[in-house]
Amino acid sequence: MREVAVIGIGQTKIDEHWDSSLRVLAGDAALAAIHDAGVSGVEAVFVGNMMSGSANHQQHLGAYIADWIGLRYTEAVRVEAACSSGAATFRSAIMAVASGEVDSALAIGVEKMTDSPGAEITAELATAADADWEGEIGISFVALNALVMQRYMYEYQWKHDDFANFSINAHANAVHNPNARFRKAISFSTYQKSPMICEPISVMDASPMGDGAAALVIVPAEMARRINRPVIRVAGSGAATDALAVHDRRDPLWLSAAEKSAKQAYQQAGIGPEQINFFEVHDAFTIMATLSLEACGFAERGQGVRLALENEITPTGRIPIATMGGLKGRGHPVGATGMYQLAETVIQLRGEAGPTQIENARFGMTQNIGGSGSNIITHILQRES
Repeated sequence: MREVAVIGIGQTKIDEHWDSSLRVLAGDAALAAIHDAGVSGVEAVFVGNMMSGSANHQQHLGAYIADWIGLRYTEAVRVEAACSSGAATFRSAIMAVASGEVDSALAIGVEKMTDSPGAEITAELATAADADWEGEIGISFVALNALVMQRYMYEYQWKHDDFANFSINAHANAVHNPNARFRKAISFSTYQKSPMICEPISVMDASPMGDGAAALVIVPAEMARRINRPVIRVAGSGAATDALAVHDRRDPLWLSAAEKSAKQAYQQAGIGPEQINFFEVHDAFTIMATLSLEACGFAERGQGVRLALENEITPTGRIPIATMGGLKGRGHPVGATGMYQLAETVIQLRGEAGPTQIENARFGMTQNIGGSGSNIITHILQRES
């Protein structure tokens, strides 16, 4: 298999894009990535999305987007893996290039959520849970995460306020991200006073939905090394699944798929968690950020919250997370989220992250979670010296 690298990135601001269709959003990000890469086109297009069929009444996104961006006749397909659709799309693209089947690929993640009523989107998100055993009783995704968070707090004796710094850090970093939906810092008081959605998850524990798209251009690393700019190589890529229903898992407080996919990525990269300079975690809920940090080896079991309490997750901390706002501050257009994480990692590794730049960043890791932990994909990107 060939080494592969990212040579172009593109993003749209996450917002309520009433005046832009699904194809316009995807096209804006895709064309920006192609322009950033300095290429005229690619050999294959992969589009990540979760809910276009219901929210936008549009399927068949491969041809739909390829035609819009001027790549008619190019191979193009849609990839769906719930909220991990973005990372699954990137993984599909890098495997296509690494195998030698194509010499260039465009990976796009896009989601347009705000055109539909909130109740419909909530119901659609719940389709990533087990329809027979979770969806059938009407449980929402927030409620599933609330149950996990309740159990975690009970088992390890943490209080709700102990999770505050996850959100405070995310919003502080989002201030400096022009593509973030909420570019406003929050205080501990704001977190405390936030309305409860489903106890113990409050508004400030949950990421906001939105419309957005992000894209990356992937080529063989040898081609990237001929370009006069930092080489951002895909050092590791891992993917794993777990039971769809939380109650079917051996341990509902341990993200086994996160642990397995991270180990695969570490092994491919030839490094361990201590060498990761920053981690773009899937903080759809503060409890998910906590569990990911533990499963990936950054904290002992039951101690992920301590990293936030001790400010070890800030840009100057031991393991910076959500360096450009994460899902909480940037927003969570579900099928595009994994691609935003990767684009932001490239920005960090290029040294272009401004006030939240991680000093001497060489290895950045992303983790994109589908469902409530049933499909988890981890990538490690490396800046070559």
